[in-house]
Amino acid sequence: MIQSILDNDLYKFSMQQAVHMLYPRAQAQYEFINRGLTPFPAGLAKKVELELEKMAAFKLTLDQKSFLETTCYFLTPVYLDYLESYRYDPNEVMIKQDKDILIIKITGPWYRTILWEVPMMAIISELFFKMTRQKIVSKRQRRQMNLKKARVLAENGVKFADFGTRRRFSAENHEDLIRDFLSHGDHTLIGTSNVHFAQLFNSTPIGTFAHEWFMFHAALHGYQMANPSAQDAWIKVFHGDLGIALTDTYTTDVFLSTFDTFHAKLFDGVRQDSGDPLAFADKIIQHYKRLHIDPSAKTIVFSDGLDVEKAVKIHKYCNGRIRDVYGIGTSLTNDVGAAPLNMVIKLTKCRASLDKPWRNTVKLSDEKGKHTGASEELKNCMGIFHLPQD
Repeated sequence: MIQSILDNDLYKFSMQQAVHMLYPRAQAQYEFINRGLTPFPAGLAKKVELELEKMAAFKLTLDQKSFLETTCYFLTPVYLDYLESYRYDPNEVMIKQDKDILIIKITGPWYRTILWEVPMMAIISELFFKMTRQKIVSKRQRRQMNLKKARVLAENGVKFADFGTRRRFSAENHEDLIRDFLSHGDHTLIGTSNVHFAQLFNSTPIGTFAHEWFMFHAALHGYQMANPSAQDAWIKVFHGDLGIALTDTYTTDVFLSTFDTFHAKLFDGVRQDSGDPLAFADKIIQHYKRLHIDPSAKTIVFSDGLDVEKAVKIHKYCNGRIRDVYGIGTSLTNDVGAAPLNMVIKLTKCRASLDKPWRNTVKLSDEKGKHTGASEELKNCMGIFHLPQD
């Protein structure tokens, strides 16, 4: 179900390099969160464990390393040498099932455990659909749907990347999806977050960093310094490369309060991952204008639950005002006629080193349904930012 060590999203590798460089002693704990409260079939946990054991044999091949050296110029030789020696360790994963409830915790050094999230979710998703045997559309129908989506996006000039690894229907369907889009002569697919498929199709791997980067820095420096300290640490590692900042870990308004001229000029743009995308576009454009920065020289990457129609609507709204790019995920890789899983794996605890106490981590967002973390810590975080808690 997982094709290789590169069958993962680029942002996990870029963050792994940053962790390996800056926080080699940090410890992390991740937990599976079943947002949709989906009942899982009996025996799923055991089958997930079997897939994880297969992953323990993965290693970076010379061909894969050469691809990363050529394509991902921001990855250092030191990091690539480390990745060459990296092996998944299933002992870092605790997985069990209580009737139809799936319980997963991943614990260990942050520089190691950081790679589990995306392939773990892809395995859970694929196994769920294999085991529940839901009625889906045929492969031929899926190809027709893919080509129609490619045509609509191309006709409307919507530039987008595949962000669909985590909740894909299957690895096979994911590969078919990219092949179908690339076969459309005027496609506007600019790349994929999945590094394995980027290599397979000679495409561009796309990604920067995720909420966990900001969550760790909140635990390290406090919530009020989380956004600027996370950005400064990123700059230290990548020197201006991978310059799309994620805004909503503690709400976009909180992010913008410290997104000053220095950071706004250095970062190429921002990513929207929750809330109203049109209101977000207005807010970001106005923020750049207040800082005397031309918004048309900056980019918004929209990535929150997009489908083709929503992407077209947002593109028309942004056209001529700010550059816009789209990360479209589940609606591409799991549009087969059955409801995709609504699940995440999030960083829930971390510590700077083994001799430091564990600290709970939380994530807010621009919509309350995406908040994650222990309730008391969420209240504490929201209180610090004077956010409503009802």
